[in-house]
Amino acid sequence: MSLFGKIMDKIFNRKPDAKPAPTQAAPQAAPAAPAATPAAAAPVDVEAVLTALAAQKGGGGNWRTSIVDLLKMLDLDSSLTARTELGQELGVKAGADGSAEQNIALHKAVMRKLAENGGQVPASLRD
Repeated sequence: MSLFGKIMDKIFNRKPDAKPAPTQAAPQAAPAAPAATPAAAAPVDVEAVLTALAAQKGGGGNWRTSIVDLLKMLDLDSSLTARTELGQELGVKAGADGSAEQNIALHKAVMRKLAENGGQVPASLRD
């Protein structure tokens, strides 16, 4: 799986902490007929998921702007090699490998790509 695919998996398959559903048994009703088309999955609130994860991990560093901190918080490889591959995967050509310019561009590209793939990402994280 590509690094971006791993990022998506870690974010889209994690839900922010929610109140547990009531455990009371609901009255039994007749089963509904299957729908002709499956319901679309609700968009994932990327900021809420990452904020909850940061709280669980004691802050998450500067995940809002740092690709290194974001990758570390997601328990993914944040090495220069991994970030270089991520840049190639996302078509990011900004600054020298490992430079602040490249890392900022990578973070923004990841957030834009998450939004393109169904994530709700605020403009402050994309731009």
